[in-house]
Amino acid sequence: MKGIASMPGTCGELVQGMLDGVPFHVSCPVDLYSHAEVRLGPERPLTFSPAFAKAGEAVKRALETLGRSDLGGRLTLTSELPRSKGMASSTADIAAAVAATALALGTSLAPRQIADLALSIEPTDGSVFPDIVLFDHLSGRLLERLGPPPPIDIIALDFGGEVDTIAFNKVDRSHHLAALSSQAVEALGMVRAGVALADPVLVGRGATLSARSNQDILYKPQLELVMALARQIGGAGVCVGHSGTVIGVLLDRRTADVGAAHRFLRQRLGRLERSFCSSLIGGGSAALPIFCGGERG
Repeated sequence: MKGIASMPGTCGELVQGMLDGVPFHVSCPVDLYSHAEVRLGPERPLTFSPAFAKAGEAVKRALETLGRSDLGGRLTLTSELPRSKGMASSTADIAAAVAATALALGTSLAPRQIADLALSIEPTDGSVFPDIVLFDHLSGRLLERLGPPPPIDIIALDFGGEVDTIAFNKVDRSHHLAALSSQAVEALGMVRAGVALADPVLVGRGATLSARSNQDILYKPQLELVMALARQIGGAGVCVGHSGTVIGVLLDRRTADVGAAHRFLRQRLGRLERSFCSSLIGGGSAALPIFCGGERG
């Protein structure tokens, strides 16, 4: 029995903060994926690479949920996502592994079930749900579908360094988040309206406000320069990994020359470790690869 599934990563978050005392983020899924293959059989232990221990644990819990903990097999994972950058690579691994396990058994799990299984292991991104969503990544108490993704391409910028997301989320930042809650609510309002209206500019404004507010929590020394360069190329705004290092430049896909914008940024940002072009997509295992017209690598 074999199941194959893919889950998208993200370019950080469009918004992150606290809403009525509950942590939340607005997902920013992009067309970069983790791909999982699960082969199941009787009387075999479950095997997987030690690098994917959390995804292996997710397969075990999915088998228990589906009443087939008697089965073993092998989990194989490949990923297009860089690690420890705030791009939801771990969520993508875990969710893809869970979805592939269900498919190997000839069934499927709802996105909420996949999210709950993932949350039982670690904080989880809303990218497991279709479209763009608001989600409580720590306990799943909040979930709101905002709508399909507006026509936005994103140039993701990696200046190096890593953030241990698990350790980061273990620190109590409720005081800081509460102090920034009014800005988070304002940013959410703009992004919510921008998604509803398919308006990249409104989404960009909200994402930029959230990115700037997050400087008080996880400072990114390059952010102001990237924001200035984004304005020069007519970008809609920026997004960040609120618990990671990635910075994304948001562009209206209908009017932007993404390839030219990517080259411009690479020329002006000589200290980049890497950069790549991606597209905002809907989340969930049903998401299909839709590559934008810019360059990767």
